[in-house]
Amino acid sequence: MRILLIAGAFNSLTQRAYAELTDRGHHLGVELVTRDTPLAALVPRHAPDLIVAPMLTTAVPREVWSAWPCLIVHPGPPGDRGPSSVDWAVHLGARRWGVTVLQANDEMDAGDIWASAECPVPDVGKSDLYRNEIADAAIEALLTAVDRFASGTYRPEPQHTLPAGRLPGRPRPRLRQDDRRIDWATAPTATVLRTLRAADSRPGVRDRLLGGTWFLHGGHPEDTLTGRPGELLATRHGAICRATADGAVWIPELRAARTPGAPAPVKLPATLALGDRLPPLPELPAPLEPGDTPRTWADIRYHEDGPAGFLRFSFPGGAMSTDQCRRLLAAFRHARTRPTSVLILGGHRDFFSNGIHLNVIEAAADPAAESWANINAIDDLVHEVLTTTDRLVVAALGGNAAAGGAMLALAADEVWCRSAAVLNPHYRLMGLYGSEYWTYTLPRRVGAETAAHLMDRALPVTAASAQRLGLVDRVIDCAAGEFGDRTGELARRLAASPGIQARIAAKKARRDGDEARRPLAAYREDELARMRRTFFDPEAPYHALRRAFVRKEPAAGTPAHLNPAAAPGRG
Repeated sequence: MRILLIAGAFNSLTQRAYAELTDRGHHLGVELVTRDTPLAALVPRHAPDLIVAPMLTTAVPREVWSAWPCLIVHPGPPGDRGPSSVDWAVHLGARRWGVTVLQANDEMDAGDIWASAECPVPDVGKSDLYRNEIADAAIEALLTAVDRFASGTYRPEPQHTLPAGRLPGRPRPRLRQDDRRIDWATAPTATVLRTLRAADSRPGVRDRLLGGTWFLHGGHPEDTLTGRPGELLATRHGAICRATADGAVWIPELRAARTPGAPAPVKLPATLALGDRLPPLPELPAPLEPGDTPRTWADIRYHEDGPAGFLRFSFPGGAMSTDQCRRLLAAFRHARTRPTSVLILGGHRDFFSNGIHLNVIEAAADPAAESWANINAIDDLVHEVLTTTDRLVVAALGGNAAAGGAMLALAADEVWCRSAAVLNPHYRLMGLYGSEYWTYTLPRRVGAETAAHLMDRALPVTAASAQRLGLVDRVIDCAAGEFGDRTGELARRLAASPGIQARIAAKKARRDGDEARRPLAAYREDELARMRRTFFDPEAPYHALRRAFVRKEPAAGTPAHLNPAAAPGRG
């Protein structure tokens, strides 16, 4: 079928819907819309059989839904209505939630139901939940709905005829800042965590701190530190620890309140955002190997299970700043000193990596210099992975990977990927040529022609497509919360396999042969020469594209690469 996706942004769910429907042979068009988009004039150009809205914050005009069948993906169970569905699920501490695919009509979220699916709600932030359990349920329901529509015989069910379900589906208002307010004097840690996690990506929790107004993003429990409720207790790798009524929480990121007439502030590591306002506090690094220590937050962990080592890391939004890259490099070097034959890099649920940290770069006094420092820091990490020849390295992607993060994964000997993950192995949309040794690793996996095609098209690919292309070696079909255990089991099996030492020896021989043909330093030099010209050219598109991305500026129309058949010179 010809399917038109309409969405407020080409976000993670929209990308996954695009990639999954493309894999199934449908012909996709995309329109990114705002309230001012003349959608009724744009839709006929696509001549769709069906319109699908995976993520929409505006109503579909009557002249569109009355002329074309239009399916809305609503992240709530049947009967649920309102713009803050996932926020409410986390805020209320729901144990299960759902996604409903319904037909657009005059009343928001009230149309006939084509399909629905349920999912668990683990103790994670809203954005993690949305990209994983909610997205899994959304794709399950969407694919069912599309198949039902294609059959030509299925009739959707009016909402008013549905029996009362197990899930609390009902109309809910927007979850506003007054509903999210934290009373630090009385709120226990569990309440604070739910409130923070229900707003972790957007919009954050508005609060007063150190004489300013801030939006707090993300929250993790701390079982050891205590203090006067509301006071700051310590810092750790950019995060701040704040006392609750019965304990404390770590808050990784803050965003300043917007000043009228000023550019939109960006979300930053908390200590960087606070800057000179931050009083002297102890910096308390988390142990790399936690053992039986009480609950505390750490973005990098290492542990072993027999001959398999596991270097887990999780950075907010998947972005990796200069500091984060350097700390992960130090942890990787520590892991290399251990007597293991297999090293798993990653393996958490949610993002693997999205490459350099554009928010930190944007906030730097000299964004060009910070861009240069960040790209060199991630290149150093990738080089360490590529030159590890005494064991097998496996990149385990529990979630999405993009740009330099995708290339970090390709530096490993094997790439294992959760079936729901989406890969974006390209840089063009940020105006960059790219580095991370991609000119070595990408062609050696998929061939020069496919590598050029991936870079030029700049479109997302599913884990299944990535495996067919050669980007991924193993696809693991499991729930997000099971990925760590599944990779652990597979890593132990690989480390115990009788041919492991022969594989390691063959790997070293291949690396030595590749180095003799063309040194890694030559790939890096060529890539960085192009990147340096871009970073230090104030007129380069990268700077405007970065600024628009991190400040969430609305796109001026739909980018041409999302509709390649309509773009001159593109196939």
